[in-house]
Amino acid sequence: MEKKNIDWGSLGFGYMPTDKRYVSNYKNGAWDEGALVDDPMITMSECAGVLQYSQSVFEGLKAYTTEDGHIVTFRPDLNGARMEDSARRLEMPVFPKERFVEAVRQVVKANAAWVPPYGSGATLYLRPFMFGSNPVIGVKPADEYQFRIFTTPVGPYFKGGAKPIVIKVSDFDRAAPNGTGHIKAGLNYAMSLHAIVTAHNEGFAENLYPDAATRTKVEETGGANIIFIKGNKLVTSNSSSILPSITRRSLEYVAEHYLGMEVEERDIYLTELGEFEECGLCGTAAVISPVGKINDHGKEIAFSSGMEEMGPKIRKLYDTLTGIQMGRVEAPEGWIQVIE
Repeated sequence: MEKKNIDWGSLGFGYMPTDKRYVSNYKNGAWDEGALVDDPMITMSECAGVLQYSQSVFEGLKAYTTEDGHIVTFRPDLNGARMEDSARRLEMPVFPKERFVEAVRQVVKANAAWVPPYGSGATLYLRPFMFGSNPVIGVKPADEYQFRIFTTPVGPYFKGGAKPIVIKVSDFDRAAPNGTGHIKAGLNYAMSLHAIVTAHNEGFAENLYPDAATRTKVEETGGANIIFIKGNKLVTSNSSSILPSITRRSLEYVAEHYLGMEVEERDIYLTELGEFEECGLCGTAAVISPVGKINDHGKEIAFSSGMEEMGPKIRKLYDTLTGIQMGRVEAPEGWIQVIE
């Protein structure tokens, strides 16, 4: 298929509407068959549930052109399963993960001309989302919902390579122990905006949130799980309040089964941060963002990997996982869905 006439190398991480998007509506207790549509606009009541009470969940994943020319997606079944969990927590109807994966396949295939070529550094980003669509004035779940997936070509999250960032320990709480921190709800990101703007105004790239109950343990950042390296060990938080990142879970598997590292999920205390050698934020957009320093209320914690480039262990993790995604490294069974 002939690709769109786009300067793929100049793409940023922004929205560019493509030809098709997938839409399915929930009404009278059931989802319709769903369809690919041309129109990127949404029309709904001013009293729609999503506008009044923020009943909205979403996902993020990518489609890639591999080294051998195939178009693939990476572990979409996990995105579908996570969206099921998010919907249940917000009293929304579950869009079954099997249908989710099929919708992903359809929308990527329909927009194949927008999938950037191998070696361009760009990818096709997919945003599945669901929201309450009928009028709701009393505080209760909506009765009707819409599930959609749109796609947009994006460039690498970091132009010119990923340079280590400096983050701060936040004074704000990200999620209560029995709250919604473990699901991908729009409301979680809305409440983080003031905190991230505050951090940026203070010269930091991100916030590191401690647990809300004791404020002694590391949870995650505003938009990503956090990983640490100590010797040959990858250490991550086991908090039930953090999002179950697909990238983080994939990196744990890569660390253990590809790189021979030990993986440990446990409580990570702020007082031990200085004992780690490398640190990174992990998520779909950037895969891994290396962290060079953490500022804890004026106390600077610098990792030995420095501020110039990714640490050696995080670099191996990054190269191996992106190699799997791009077809340069053999993938575990079931991780890659070939679209065409």
